[in-house]
Amino acid sequence: MFDAGANILYVSNIDGAPDAKDGMGSIGKLGTDGKIIAVDWVTGLDAPKGLGLYKNRLYAADIDKVVVIDILKGIIIKKIPIPGAEFLNDITVNKKGVVFVSDTKTGKIHSIENDKVSLYAEGYKAPNGLLASGEDLFVLASGTMYKNGTTVKTKVADGMENATDGIEQVKENEFIVSVWNGIIYYVKSDGSVQQMLDTRSDKINSADIGFDPKKGIVFVPTFFKNSIVAYQLK
Repeated sequence: MFDAGANILYVSNIDGAPDAKDGMGSIGKLGTDGKIIAVDWVTGLDAPKGLGLYKNRLYAADIDKVVVIDILKGIIIKKIPIPGAEFLNDITVNKKGVVFVSDTKTGKIHSIENDKVSLYAEGYKAPNGLLASGEDLFVLASGTMYKNGTTVKTKVADGMENATDGIEQVKENEFIVSVWNGIIYYVKSDGSVQQMLDTRSDKINSADIGFDPKKGIVFVPTFFKNSIVAYQLK
């Protein structure tokens, strides 16, 4: 994920099976110029995936718990278990510091407020990408984007490939969405979807993305290629 304040990227390193509690996972730091600051900046995780930042805390989704990291000290503060979680995937944090984390296997979204866990919503089909924006929460689930959804799921856009992964906001009601198999979409304010990138033929995945809104740069982890690719949005 992109940290605008520090102008760096935080990178999840699974380094093993995506659901293995093997202690091999870590968080890395990367400069926006592509230079590696630290491959294993923080260790002691299992299979970290989505990341969320609020003040000096970095939150990492790690299978069945959320790992809280002090970014100033580069250490794990605590690990917050999520009851019943099976495959925590993406994280977002709203302006009040409430953390939301998706569980792709159970179809649930959990919230964490003052380190206390609650069930926020359920009944989604393989939810992954999350984005808190103002008072809204956007959810990606099997090729469809929804808004909010504690009891009513408001559809924003659909027709995308099923393995929707990362979501970033470009401007009000306009988004960039990545699909794990190698596609990146632009979702317009009217809900229409435009494909911007397709790297499937090169077998390059596009996992959870980061975005620098000032420079219009999209950062795309390539998963099995072990690299981060940057694209200029025009």
